[in-house]
This record gives sequence, structure tokens and C-alpha cells, in this order.
Amino acid sequence: MNAEELYRNILRKKSYLCVGLDTDYNKIPKMLLDSEYPIYEFNKRIIDATADLAVAYKPNLAFYESMGAAGYMSLEMTITYMRTNYPDLFIIADAKRGDIGNTSRMYAHAFFKTLDCDAVTLSPYMGFDSISPFLETDGKWAILLALTSNEGSKDFQLLNMEGDKQLYDQVITTSAGWGNVNNIMYVVGATRAESLSHIRKLIPEHFLLVPGVGSQGGSLNEVAVHGMNDRCGLLVNASRSILYADVTNKFEEAARKEAARLQNEMEITLRNKDLLQ
Repeated sequence: MNAEELYRNILRKKSYLCVGLDTDYNKIPKMLLDSEYPIYEFNKRIIDATADLAVAYKPNLAFYESMGAAGYMSLEMTITYMRTNYPDLFIIADAKRGDIGNTSRMYAHAFFKTLDCDAVTLSPYMGFDSISPFLETDGKWAILLALTSNEGSKDFQLLNMEGDKQLYDQVITTSAGWGNVNNIMYVVGATRAESLSHIRKLIPEHFLLVPGVGSQGGSLNEVAVHGMNDRCGLLVNASRSILYADVTNKFEEAARKEAARLQNEMEITLRNKDLLQ
């Protein structure tokens, strides 16, 4: 899926919502625990309840890898279910990988060929040769960590550089030259919304994956005001606020209600930008 196809899906659904599948075995409704693959069963129901409201889903690999073989099987089954039933969805493996040489190439094969994800999150710390294998498959994306919301982000990302720059500026401007707007996007935390205007000056046309709206307290409107470009250019992720809106047998209804609330806000921001007819 290229940037134009992703943009068309955003306009069609009037949404740039990404649902994070940070599925925690200890938080899913107890009625599902007797299923052979309870993580998969939960994901499937969440997807069915929200797929018309979202353009992307982002399984967080840690939650599946922590469960061993059963967790990885649930991940594979979840991706296959989306590919079979909702082929227009943009699937992001939130893996935060970053290595060099054959290791990086094997990671690219795992996420793009074996799992058939559209994109994978990566740390660019090791430079171009750690990212380049992910840029070699048409229609697939590298999503690079740029400016995150966590407390420790200031340890490195906000270090001052020459020319009144910070380290994340250099990461963005250097790595943008490795690919193009159809295969590289960037992670920018929603609680860094004030920095989005500056980032847009560095990369006006690239897509941004913005986590932190919902349970983490980021403002969707602030993200849209500062980060949206004339092709939207945003995927805004919400995880816990949707997944665990309710932990009873009404969890699907509650998840849909929260996803619909976000989609409605997103439609308003798209109209404010004159992107919808």
C-alpha cells in the first residue's frame, strides 16, 4: 500500500485511526479464557467491532512474544484474519527492531514476507544499513522512531546539536533521504504535539504515526492542528482506551463506542482542513 492508497482509505472512512492491539492476557474478558487462543479471539472481536472506523491496526509484538509459541500463533492468526476479511487495512508490526546486515534482512523477511505486515516500527540508531533492507520491498514501510513521549526521550532525542538543532532533527533529516514518502514514516508521540509544526517543516509530506491519544492523554485536536498536511499525513493510534473500554461481555460494544468517538473527532478535523467534500 502506497501513500496515495492510504490517503484514499482515510477519505473513504473519514478516519485516520490506528487501533493498537496491545492485547494483554490478564486484561481480556474472562469469558474468553476458555478459548483455544483467547488472545486471537479477543483481537478478532475487537477488529470486527471497529474495522469500519479504523484504517490501520498495530499489534505490539511484546504482548505476543511474552506468551511464547501460543502468543506468536495468535499474532499470525490475527494478521491472517485481517488480510482475509478486511484487505484494505494497513497492518503495522510494532516491533521496534534495529540491527544490521543479515539480521536486519531476516527481520524484514519475517515481517513483510512471513507475516505479511505493511509496515514495521524501527529504531534508526544504527544507521542506514540497519534500515535499508526494509525499504527494498515495494508497498512496504519502515516507521522510524523520531520523537517519543516517554520520560527518557530527553536522554538522547532532545540533545542539543550544532545549528540550534536537536538530535531528533538530525535523525529525521538524514533518514528522510534514505527512502521516500511511500516507504518511510515517523513515530511522533501525541504528547509532543507542540513539536509537530516544527517536524512538518522538516518532512512536510511524510506520514506520521502518532501514539498517545486516549489513555496516555494526548490531544487529538492538537495533533491535527499541528501535524496534519494537505493529504492528512497522520495515523493516530489508540490502544488501551479502545481495547479495555469495558472488560465484561459488553467489551465489543464499548470498544466500538470509543473508536466511533475518535473517528467522529477525526472527521471533524478532516473537514476543518477541507479534505472532505
